[in-house]
This record gives sequence, structure tokens and C-alpha cells, in this order.
Amino acid sequence: MARRVNRVPVNLHPQKKGPLLKKEIKIILRAADELIMKGGRNLLAKILKGSKEKVVLEKGLDNAKPYGYFQDLTLYEIISKIDWLIVYNYLEIEYDYRLPLIVFGPKGWEIEKNTMAEEIILGFDSLIESGIKYYNMSYLKDRQRDMIFLLLEKIRDKKDPKYIPILEAWKKIDYKKVRARINSVIKDISK
Repeated sequence: MARRVNRVPVNLHPQKKGPLLKKEIKIILRAADELIMKGGRNLLAKILKGSKEKVVLEKGLDNAKPYGYFQDLTLYEIISKIDWLIVYNYLEIEYDYRLPLIVFGPKGWEIEKNTMAEEIILGFDSLIESGIKYYNMSYLKDRQRDMIFLLLEKIRDKKDPKYIPILEAWKKIDYKKVRARINSVIKDISK
């Protein structure tokens, strides 16, 4: 006979002041990326608050880009913003045994993958400007395929051949489908 699991209940209290600003949504989603299937609403709120609690510091969450962004708000106000994102399908709750953990909802993932792709391109620009000739692209392997393909489309849209050395280094280490897409982008921006 299977044992019954007592899941920790989640009671949402979304903010009632109307929708969040686009910037707030992006900030919260960026912080949530650090916790996908690893933490819940309270830990996400502590990152955004800039908490110095042991759990935040031990997990290195104080190094997250949005750490402390909402430092002037109370934890309750921050959680109400997170709950608003859950109610409107930017974030979702999934259970790992009995604990409720944060995952991206469909709307949230669309925004986050775009944000991630833009950040990676900014990183590429920094690499190119630094004059480094060797590019270690292993950090892109095994990333979410739809985000990787979006990143490649953004590079194609830029039509800038300065990205070719990075793409050449990248295609040496990635899987066949990604290599094929990289080759297509290289071909298009080489014209």
C-alpha cells in the first residue's frame, strides 16, 4: 500500500494593486531562474529582499543578479508580487515529494529565455572586445534547446560576422542539431 504524502499547502496572496511592471516581472523571473525545482516562494522572496540568512548565503544566492532588488519592500509585499506571477502563469508550483518548488510557467519561460539569450550575447560582445582568441563554449552545452535556438536566431538577425569565431568554437563542442543550426547562422552572417 502506498504511503500518503502530506504536501505543504500553498496559499497565494497576489498583490491587488494591479499588474506588475515589465521590469519587475523580468527581475523576479531572473531571480527565479536560480531556484527552478530547488526552492520555493519564500527563498525567492529572500533573494529579492537581499536577505543575509544562512540558507541564502550557503547556496551562493547572494551572487544572483537580482539579489536585493526589492530591499525596500517587506517579505510579504515581495511574496505578493511572486504570487501575482503564479496566478498569471509566469511561474508555477510543482511538488518534489512534499515541498512546493518554483518552476517557470509558459509566459515566464518566454520572457526568461529571451532575457538569457540577450545576456549571453552581451557576454559574447565582452569576449570579442577583450581580444581573447580562445573561446571555451562548454557552458552552452546542455542548455535548454529552445533558448539556444532563440540565441542563434538573435545572432542571425544581427548579421554581424564578428560572432563567427565564437560560433566556430561553439559548434566544436555541441550536439548535431545545434551544430547544424550554428552552421546555418554562420552561412547567413558570412554573406
